[in-house]
Amino acid sequence: MVQTQQPSLPVIYQGQFGEYTIDDSDRWSVILYRTGLIIAALCFTIATGLILFQENNPLVIQALTPIYFCFWFGLGLSLVMIHIYLIPLHQLLQLFWLIGGIASAVFAWVDDEPLALTIYHHPYTLFGVGFTFVALTGIYFKEAFCFNRMETKLLTPLVPLLLLGFIAGIWSVSAQKIFLAFWAIQFIIFAGRKIFQDIPGDIGDKSVFDYLKNRQSA
Repeated sequence: MVQTQQPSLPVIYQGQFGEYTIDDSDRWSVILYRTGLIIAALCFTIATGLILFQENNPLVIQALTPIYFCFWFGLGLSLVMIHIYLIPLHQLLQLFWLIGGIASAVFAWVDDEPLALTIYHHPYTLFGVGFTFVALTGIYFKEAFCFNRMETKLLTPLVPLLLLGFIAGIWSVSAQKIFLAFWAIQFIIFAGRKIFQDIPGDIGDKSVFDYLKNRQSA
């Protein structure tokens, strides 16, 4: 006698504003969010390694530009798929990402130097390009607040501290390299740990999203 396997019933979660379930669309959004983080972290780590160990190689400096834009794309994918309760904050981070990308493209187009050298020789360019990293810091802050992760607690103040200090000319070259290496290590740890995190944690309370959406429509 052949027994047919009954399909498993979806898990019902109790949210703040009612019950909800998690479907395949929710799971894919989390997978894509984490994929974007992994792409961004790998690109950032590769670029950091090249800067620290091959900084005098002209070909390496030129290669940093496409690596940066690959990092920017991965970050953008994460910012599209991330679950943030405050819709205006979510949209603001996406706007920062877009501004940073446009500024980066403009500087890469109009300056004869590779983008990395343009930023290094003209720190004021970070008032445009730096919006990309403001958006990234927003993700760090969200993850630190929601999941209490040590690496994101460290990265949230580190990024503005490094970039603003660089603009102000505070940090020595050695200090910049130390900060950059620490940033890359913590970033890759953060992205790696996200792979093994339960998917519902990144989705959050769907009843809150529904409540906010209905209130906005009303």
